[in-house]
Amino acid sequence: MKVLLLENIHPAAVEVLEAAGFEVDLRSASMSEDELIAALPGVSMIGIRSNTHMTAKVMDAAPDLLAIGCFCIGTNQVDLKAAAAHGIAVFNAPYSNTRSVVELVIAEIISLARRLPEKTDKMHAGVWDKSAKGSHEVRGRTLGIVGYGNIGTQLSNIAEALGLYVIFYDIADRLAHGNARRMPSLDALLAEADVVSLHVDGRPGNAGIFGAEQFAKMKPRSLFINAARGMVVDDHALRDNILSGHIAGAALDVFPIEPKAQGDEFESPLRGLDNVILTPHVGGSTMEAQEEIGFFVAGKLRDFALGGSTALSVNLPAVQPPPLTEGTRVGYLHVNIPGVLAEVTNALAADGANITGQYLATSGEQGYVVTDIAGELAQETLDKLESSPHTEWLRSYSA
Repeated sequence: MKVLLLENIHPAAVEVLEAAGFEVDLRSASMSEDELIAALPGVSMIGIRSNTHMTAKVMDAAPDLLAIGCFCIGTNQVDLKAAAAHGIAVFNAPYSNTRSVVELVIAEIISLARRLPEKTDKMHAGVWDKSAKGSHEVRGRTLGIVGYGNIGTQLSNIAEALGLYVIFYDIADRLAHGNARRMPSLDALLAEADVVSLHVDGRPGNAGIFGAEQFAKMKPRSLFINAARGMVVDDHALRDNILSGHIAGAALDVFPIEPKAQGDEFESPLRGLDNVILTPHVGGSTMEAQEEIGFFVAGKLRDFALGGSTALSVNLPAVQPPPLTEGTRVGYLHVNIPGVLAEVTNALAADGANITGQYLATSGEQGYVVTDIAGELAQETLDKLESSPHTEWLRSYSA
């Protein structure tokens, strides 16, 4: 099997996949839709980060593609519905870069509170400006976290250790960590927070949720941080509030439009503003996080291709069978209707197969069953199952 890895994915992923016997093509840049269509025939799995978009058109032109690995947290760059329709499994790394993002946000909170961007710019310009004007400690300030998932909760814990009070708002029910307080609405959080930090996901409903109306409801001279998704914030509205002085400082690591490759020009209405930190989507770009992401996602791709595991897949029914140590395994993705499991079991029984384990799950219109048997299966049995009108794909694996 051939694997194509794009966007400077960590060499750890190459090690995992090559050790499993895959041929790996590692490239540094992202690919456009047309480039992907040309490159994917013959490719079994692809690894991407945030700048490569796997559209329905791309997947229509990739008959050999089994799986997509998103070597990042987000999966909004993949048409998940189209991937599921093609039976292509999609995996991501929801936890691996959490600590790296949190450390960046903590550093930005302190830097903005002390107005360090201005201080260092003046020093580089040869200006000695030793003054406490506008500089504050973060101890005793209130941090408002919008989105209290993996990153939000870890940020909550570390911020409290620094002496910040923490409040949070999330549309889902979340357990408060430490002394953090859940707020009944976003407006209530904005009215109380000295620092607002966004940590929502990239679902379409979050596009543009933070604009002029929300900035107006923030406390005067508060700070704003976006390390979530570029499309959730109106950067022009943020610029207006920075220039007016209503917002004292901001830090952004994500943007609505980001350059495709290293060295490309970056454009933003936020360039050149005082006490504004702009970083090139590096929240998870530490060597530790990228290595962990490489191991984690490559492992998911390997286990799916060689053993049928869909554990933590974001678009197919999640089944995590144990490692196959003997006999034969059959992975069967099918239309989710009553009677399919009985059909599989009857076909195996007619072949005299001794089932040693069976694992299944359903999700929406699809079901997935993994069946382990002692010994081998006749090809006629596999052909019979594959020819069923309920079959999306059937794959067999040997120990």
